[in-house]
Amino acid sequence: MGDSTAYAVFRTGDAVTAYAKAKQLCALLSYPEDRIWLFTELLTVEDVRRMATVLPEARFEYTGMRTGPEGEDLWFDLDVTTADDHVLEPHLPLEIQVEPFPAEVADPFVAALGRGMAAIEWHGSWPDEPEAGRYGNPKHDGVQVIFHGDNPGLDSPARDHTVFVHLGRADYLPRARDLATHIGGQVLGGPQHGW
Repeated sequence: MGDSTAYAVFRTGDAVTAYAKAKQLCALLSYPEDRIWLFTELLTVEDVRRMATVLPEARFEYTGMRTGPEGEDLWFDLDVTTADDHVLEPHLPLEIQVEPFPAEVADPFVAALGRGMAAIEWHGSWPDEPEAGRYGNPKHDGVQVIFHGDNPGLDSPARDHTVFVHLGRADYLPRARDLATHIGGQVLGGPQHGW
């Protein structure tokens, strides 16, 4: 992936609505990839248990770097499916980094979300519109929904959930507006650095 330009096009306090709006946008993608990229912060043992059921092959990691008594880097290496709750608790929060998963895990992933920030990314290409001078770019185009966040870089926790469209050029504001209109949204603020 290269550098995309992201525009927020919908924001709501309801995660299910945000996910539905993102899926509506995904239906517009030409050549959508068959994998999605997922990220989630897991704040409780219950969050970890639910996500381990949905994503049994996921790699769980510490949120942020941790160091041991000698200054050495610590890595999370417990099996979350077998570790007791009291053993997992001191290791929280954990996260699953942005990594590709089969697209069919999106629904169960959303159902398993906790209060931590999470994201789903769908990559593809927006349709070519030569008459408007717009062309899809599979290296940059796609849809992203951030749960409990408002920044495509996953560094700004928030109460609400935000849907972003990603585009290949910074001057594609007209396309972002058209996509927002398609889901009953609007462009919320200026362009942001995407994926």
